[in-house]
Amino acid sequence: MMDTKYDILILGGGPSGLSTALHLTKIAPHLSTRILILEKEHYPRLKLCAGGLVIDAEIILERLGLDVREVPHVDAPNIRFDFAGKGLTVRMAKRHAIRVIRRDEFDHWLARKAESRGIEIREGVTVKKVIPDENGVTVQTDQGEFRAEIVVGADGSNGVTRRSIFPNEPVYTARVLEVITPNYSVKEIASGREKHAEQERPRNDAAYFDFFPVPDNIAGYTWDFPTQVNGKPMRCWGVYDTNLLAEQKRPALKEPLAEEMKRHGFDLNDYEIKGHPIRWYSPWNKMSAPRVLLVGDAVGADPIFGEGISMALGYGVIAAQEIAESYQRGEFSFSRFKRRFVRSGLGQTLLVRWLITQVIYTLKWKWFQILLWRMLKPIVLIFAWVFVLNWSKRIPLRN
Repeated sequence: MMDTKYDILILGGGPSGLSTALHLTKIAPHLSTRILILEKEHYPRLKLCAGGLVIDAEIILERLGLDVREVPHVDAPNIRFDFAGKGLTVRMAKRHAIRVIRRDEFDHWLARKAESRGIEIREGVTVKKVIPDENGVTVQTDQGEFRAEIVVGADGSNGVTRRSIFPNEPVYTARVLEVITPNYSVKEIASGREKHAEQERPRNDAAYFDFFPVPDNIAGYTWDFPTQVNGKPMRCWGVYDTNLLAEQKRPALKEPLAEEMKRHGFDLNDYEIKGHPIRWYSPWNKMSAPRVLLVGDAVGADPIFGEGISMALGYGVIAAQEIAESYQRGEFSFSRFKRRFVRSGLGQTLLVRWLITQVIYTLKWKWFQILLWRMLKPIVLIFAWVFVLNWSKRIPLRN
């Protein structure tokens, strides 16, 4: 049986898909009843992600009339960017530097907000194949076929949409490991005696990035964020590697993470390690085909940090604008989508971040990393403020 009720199918109920739908209801309300989101899991569903919300994510949500403070969260007043424990600090005037959420709680909240605005979501539907033609798109699923005028592929780094539309395209993928531990204030039992995870510096409230693995050909960093699980203060640790130095000899990915955790009183072997890939943005990544748009990680996350939530929300703004104008024209080639994206604040910051990635991770010498993170602080902060942050304000929301 084929379901033909809906004109716009959004495949994936994460931030990029939900943002696309929410922005469509805002800028083209007449399309809201013609949207269906297909989500393969059931909310709240597990999603590996450090969960950092930067200011750009909050700005986009505020413009939708959404208050992310409704989601359980932990606010970090500052962020540290270090090399081997020393570096620079980023603070925001009169507000937190980063808000940390759990993705299962955030996505569930955002999905319920979408439903409250008349957007239909069907959970537990697995997409098998996406087949566009001149007159529309057929989506094959484990619950039958769906037919729509257009499809938005919001199904992540290894999603079916991209594989169906661009089966032979190269994939730039980072590798990530993530661990959740108790907070620093807890007592640990080790070798039959109690010990405190006391630190040389207070870390409970700050978020940390440390780039010490780069000289060992792991082109990324370790992180340490405050977080919460069911209201209990915890820490989220991880290691991110862009794979830019994959051809070089390098240690197992968990080794720098274990080293950093040990430095602060934790044994990686005591905790469950989870891994996942992150597709990162490259200027050559394809974004659309006739009647099909890609958004979020299906196009690419921030290559420097793998940061994807704010990017996903931003993709949704731009996709909604493109879809609304395509309906006005009655033409769905989406040939203008990449140009619209490149000219946007999101496209500009992702291009700059891609360029930065090629520099800071390929110039892997220890002296360069020390120079960058310890000695060039004012230059790095000014450059970040002008070219990397505040991009959401450069995406106009047309009504």
